[in-house]
Amino acid sequence: MSPASPSGRRLETRPQQGSRLSGSSSCQNRTQLKALFTVTAEEKIKVLPNHGLHVAGFFVAFIVSLVLAWVTLFIMGRYQCWKGSVLTGHQVQHHESKLEHSQFTSADGVNEDLALNDHMVDILFSEDPGGMLQALEELEIATLNQADAELEACRTQISKDVIALLLRNLASSGRLSTQVERRMGAVFKKQFLSLEREIREELDRKMVALTAECDLETRKKTENQYQREVAATEEAEELLKRVSERSAAECSASLRALHGLELGHLRRSLALQKEEDFARARRQLAVFQRSELHNIFFAQIKSAIFKGELKPEAAKMLLQDYCNIQEDVEELMDYFQASKRYHLSKRFGHREYLVQNIQSSETRVQGLLSAAAAQLTLLIQKHERAGYLDEGQMEVLLERAQTEVFSVKQKLDSDLKQEKKKLRQKLITRRRREMLQKHKEQRKEQLSLGDAFRAAEDVSQYLGQWRSLVAGHIAALEELQECLDQAALDGLRALTLSLSQRAAEELWRLQNSAVAQELLRRGAPWLFLQQVLEEHSKETAARAEQLEAEERDRDQEGVQSVRQRLKEDDLEAATEEQAELRRWQRCIFA
Repeated sequence: MSPASPSGRRLETRPQQGSRLSGSSSCQNRTQLKALFTVTAEEKIKVLPNHGLHVAGFFVAFIVSLVLAWVTLFIMGRYQCWKGSVLTGHQVQHHESKLEHSQFTSADGVNEDLALNDHMVDILFSEDPGGMLQALEELEIATLNQADAELEACRTQISKDVIALLLRNLASSGRLSTQVERRMGAVFKKQFLSLEREIREELDRKMVALTAECDLETRKKTENQYQREVAATEEAEELLKRVSERSAAECSASLRALHGLELGHLRRSLALQKEEDFARARRQLAVFQRSELHNIFFAQIKSAIFKGELKPEAAKMLLQDYCNIQEDVEELMDYFQASKRYHLSKRFGHREYLVQNIQSSETRVQGLLSAAAAQLTLLIQKHERAGYLDEGQMEVLLERAQTEVFSVKQKLDSDLKQEKKKLRQKLITRRRREMLQKHKEQRKEQLSLGDAFRAAEDVSQYLGQWRSLVAGHIAALEELQECLDQAALDGLRALTLSLSQRAAEELWRLQNSAVAQELLRRGAPWLFLQQVLEEHSKETAARAEQLEAEERDRDQEGVQSVRQRLKEDDLEAATEEQAELRRWQRCIFA
């Protein structure tokens, strides 16, 4: 028996050796028992750790170490800033006069240019040859918008440089102190950065609003188009109940095709409208930015006159020089605009030729395969007409031949899809590498304008350097684009023709081996079969030459079309047109 004690102890009771029991009886018949026991107590003590104290100690140590780390980093940062300021103190004046061309050659502009180039590869590798020209037109519009944005960034940079150059010339002539020139330059820089940030934020807001508005309009017009299609389909079904089943099926297919074309046209028109709205918003903000740049300049001149830092006579001369230079800047931008549009017209004229060339190659490929498949069918039919096959045997052989032709075409489509995917990735990688290399080279040349800016004695000299630089960059980029586009076309044509000729040869081997053996097994004479095969061989060679000649003729027509387009869009004529527009603007303003 081991009852538990209230204190948690366990008591054990066991008899002692040699104990004895004794009893006695009384007159009341009661019996008394006496026993001797030894009681042994065994105590178990359970120790519980205090986790709260450990956690508190950990948090205290963590907070102390964090504070020490922050103090150490703060001291190191202050030391580095002090060290940097000491080391670069003698370069402050150099950095104040150094040009910043980040906006003109921003990473966003380069990335957009690369994305547009990738899109050109996607057009060449499109599975929808009929939509290539439409996609090319949309790409041209996007490229023109991007070119306008680049030229506007170039205009902004030139305007800022002109202001800095005018202030420097005024200080060098003694009409403005060097300290005031530096202070005004710092104020201009600060306000220009604030303006650019404001323009970017406003552009982002407008783009979001326009996107939401265009999406809403797209949903509405798409829903209306769908309702019209449903109504037209129901009306057609009522009318087609009176015609034959075959005619009804043909009319339904034609109606579905028409609805698909209408929907595609609607989507393209909505996409173009969206691009136009975006371009209009960018132009409005560009005009606003030009006006604000002028306002900032005029406000600083007024402030300098009010503070007595600039004399009224010097301010009047500065403003006169500024207004005269604006005409030179506008003429320079007219030249840039005409040059850019001329080279873009040349680029897309060449790309239109490439797309037509791709379509011509597709025609040649389909012609080769169709000729090989037709000869296979014709071989069997000639033997049937000659009496060496009955109608049942001919149908069996034709069915087998059609199955083999379908298998060869399926394999060709699969191989083309896989190889085109590999080639596309290879071309995009190469184009990106070469375009990035060209942009880096041009970036270095643009940064060299900082030295030209410091060495320039007047604004006209500096604008002339801008003209030479930008014109050279535009021509170099267009030449690289043309080479890359031509390389993409050559690679795609070589791949398509190689796989297609392999498929045609497979059909020819099928005609000469499997079908020929089957005909001989069914009793066709060898001489007759050999004669037919020789005729087919000559026809195949003649058909291949004909298709190649037709492709050359189409290529020549494409070249003539490109030349005619370039003749119509001559650079000098485009420049004169821009100048004429400028003269009309001046007349209207006057």
